[in-house]
Formats: sequence, C-alpha cells, structure tokens
Amino acid sequence: QPQTGRLALYLLGLRATCPPAEPHRRLVTWLKYHLEEDWTGSRQHGHPLTSYYQYGLGVLALCVHHKRVREEVPRRLLAARHHGRLGHGGTAVDTEAVVALAFTCLERRGLVGAQLAGELREAAREVSRSMAEAQGPDGTIGNIYSTPWALQLFLARGVCHMEPAYGRAVAALLDNLDAFGTAATMAQVLPVLHGHSYLDIASMHCGEEPDTLTPIDMEPPAEVPGNKMVRLVVECPQPWCSELRLYDQQVPVPAAASLLDVLRVATTQEPRFTFDTQDTPQGPFLTQVLGLEARQQKRNYWQLLSAPGTPLVMGVADYIPRDGETLILRLSEW
Repeated sequence: QPQTGRLALYLLGLRATCPPAEPHRRLVTWLKYHLEEDWTGSRQHGHPLTSYYQYGLGVLALCVHHKRVREEVPRRLLAARHHGRLGHGGTAVDTEAVVALAFTCLERRGLVGAQLAGELREAAREVSRSMAEAQGPDGTIGNIYSTPWALQLFLARGVCHMEPAYGRAVAALLDNLDAFGTAATMAQVLPVLHGHSYLDIASMHCGEEPDTLTPIDMEPPAEVPGNKMVRLVVECPQPWCSELRLYDQQVPVPAAASLLDVLRVATTQEPRFTFDTQDTPQGPFLTQVLGLEARQQKRNYWQLLSAPGTPLVMGVADYIPRDGETLILRLSEW
C-alpha cells in the first residue's frame, strides 16, 4: 500500500523546520514514486489506492518542495473533481481543499503550462466559492475538523477580506479548540490561527526563523472518577442488510471513556461484537463492525451518530460519550 499521505505530511513538516541543505531529496523522489504507485489503483477501482485526499496532499508536498509533476497528475485531480469523486460531508471538504491548495501552489509557482494553470486557477476559485456557500449556521465548513482546511484555502487565495465566511469560521475554531487534541489536527489548525496556509512553507526565509523548539513538561490529565452507561446501537440499512438494527446493548464504562473504549468493552461483554479500525493522521478510523466492512469501492462508510441522528464531529478515539447517551454506528453511503 503506498504511503502517499504520510510521506507528504512528513515532507511538509520537514520543510517547515528549515532543515540544513537538502537531506530529504531522496524522500521527495520516494514521494514521486508513491504518487505513481498510488494511481495504479485507478486501473481497477477508478480511484487511487489510498484516497484522493492523500493523492492531493502528495501533489501539494511536491509543489512546496518546488518539484514539477507531469501535467497528467493534476489533470487526474481535475477529472475526479469534475465527476464528483472527492468524498462526502466533511471528508469532501478536506479533500477538495487539499486538492485546491495543490492547484493554487502549482499555478502560483509556475510549475505547469499556461493553459493548465488557468484551469487550475478556475477550479480553485470554484472550490473556494462552494465552501463559502456550504458554511453551516455554527460557522463550520463541513465539520470542525475540515474547517481549518477550508480556511487554509481562503488564506492561500488571498480572499479572506472578501469572505464573511472566514471570520465566522475562525470564531467557530476558537470556540472548539478542545477538539484539536492530536498532532495532525493541531498541524492543520495552528497555521490558520496565525494567518498562514501550508503554501507559505514554500516561501519561508529559513535564516530569519528563531529556534523556538523547546520541550515542555506535560502533566497527565486528571482521572475522572465513577462510571457511566452508554447504549451502543449498530444499524445496517438495505441494500447491505435485510435487517436494520443488528446490535443494541447497554455498555458500562468508566466516566472518562471514549467511544473507542466503549467499543473495546463491548467486545468483552459480548463475543459476537467485533470491530476494526485503521490508523490515519487524524486518529483511528472505524472500518469494520460485526464483520461488515466499509469499503471505498462500495462508496460506504461507518457513520457515527448520537441518537436520534446527530453526526459526531470527532473520531472514535476523541469523542467522550455522556452518561445515558445512545450512540449509533450506521453503515452509510456517500
């Protein structure tokens, strides 16, 4: 499996630390290799082996490192966006923003021909406009985690002063800073709070950067005493299952338990309950419940809901259920 996204994030972080000389040139070459390996998945499935998010992140990282890509590479992303293949909900916002950032970088850096540059500029403008129109009443764009990506696009395109959506989205981030508890989510939101996007990494003047990377002592979070009861429901609608509700049980857990902890306790409480997760930069992603696997090829995923039907904006490892809350894992289509 290509490591496109992970290698892209590593190279973006490496460039941001102003490394001496270029010890990372071999890694850039590896990223180019993974980008091509990733696309071999399209011959069988019609999409990269990883995802369009990771593929777009790879193009962005190469551009930030001032590396040209074959024009076929951004044209693949243009075609995917034209045919509506870039995801669902907050995932679509993440992917479209990353892809549009890559487009903006290639166009601004002059790494593609004039005709393609015009197409990329227009596509990025359309994505920016659609994100402003998709802003919710709470100020988020997609969800709280996809909002920083949308704001990075506004910043990269220099349209913040023209977008009322920008100020409302920043206010939503400031009201929900506790949601950004992992290194990956912090890396997305911190540049925005300082008025920057990942594109700014490409033009950093490293000689002017002070060495401020000093370790700090982190105190472990205080334990929350007591226990709570969480009702766990698994739903599988047609056409995947003939019966909608496959599982419905009360699960006793410690008061500080996350949804992931609830799932783990459920496996010990009833052997037939099983689940699997996949590690991502944003934390564990639920891929299988009760033997039913969500697959990108089938365009389905495990949606996390708080009853009766409120989508969770956090992942399984970050969401802390309330005592007496009913959580629904629903196999859904995107």
